[in-house]
Amino acid sequence: MDIANKVEILMETMPYLQKYAGKTVVVKYGGNAMINEQLKDAVMRDIVLLQLLGMKPVLSHGGGPGINRMLEKLDIPVQFINGLRFTSEDTMRVVEAVLVGQVNTELVGYLNKLGGRAVGLSGVSGDIYRCHKRSEELGFVGDIDSVDVSAIRAVQDAGFIPVVAPVGTDRQGNTYNINGDTAAGKLASALGAEKLILLTDIEGLCNSIELRDVISYLNIKDVPMLKEKGVIAGGMIPKVDCCVQAIEEGVTSVHIIDGRKPHSILYEAFTSENLGTTIGTAQDSIGIK
Repeated sequence: MDIANKVEILMETMPYLQKYAGKTVVVKYGGNAMINEQLKDAVMRDIVLLQLLGMKPVLSHGGGPGINRMLEKLDIPVQFINGLRFTSEDTMRVVEAVLVGQVNTELVGYLNKLGGRAVGLSGVSGDIYRCHKRSEELGFVGDIDSVDVSAIRAVQDAGFIPVVAPVGTDRQGNTYNINGDTAAGKLASALGAEKLILLTDIEGLCNSIELRDVISYLNIKDVPMLKEKGVIAGGMIPKVDCCVQAIEEGVTSVHIIDGRKPHSILYEAFTSENLGTTIGTAQDSIGIK
């Protein structure tokens, strides 16, 4: 690429840089993008670049595949109920070990290696996620009562990228497994984020998984109807619910995008290309069949 083309590309990004300068962008990272080393490298580079370009990225991660592998090694049953992991006391210990002790540390190290400045936190740190047990049926699965972003603000103000694991506490000695999408949505709301980006293993919210026909824009008023039709089902339920709640609580824009596409975060942030599913209230839904 010659110099003229590089300059042209930089000029095209100027409106986006002006729009997002100093703004918080929450990225929920998990799924296939977490397993594939090439995709992991692309995601981490995107996060570091967002910081270098003057934004305040927050990485909210999951770790389901790693948790599943560890549970299988320990011969602990893996069970999901309506898209949420049943979490026994033994499972909770594994969740903490994998999310906080392994995944969080690894991601912080990766960002630092690429020239970013990252600090790892769990939802227990600074009482970020205050929780209660959702139900006896799900075990140690937590519903968030409140989010305290003081620790995250302190990390941001010091010039670091917060990397947050979705584990919470009731401050009575119990820790809880929080759905990663739900945690990211609540975090984005509490931070007053400009943008919430959820990386997924598919192209976006689809009418049909087989046809991969993406709903490019979803007005939140259509969510109940899509649940009734079964379009929003399984693990997509908490994902869409967290998006709706984030919009209702003031997050400017919410996007479900394909984390398998290298540098999909940059495509979303700096181009007008329709990527995945945008969720909001600004217009009628586009792509529902």
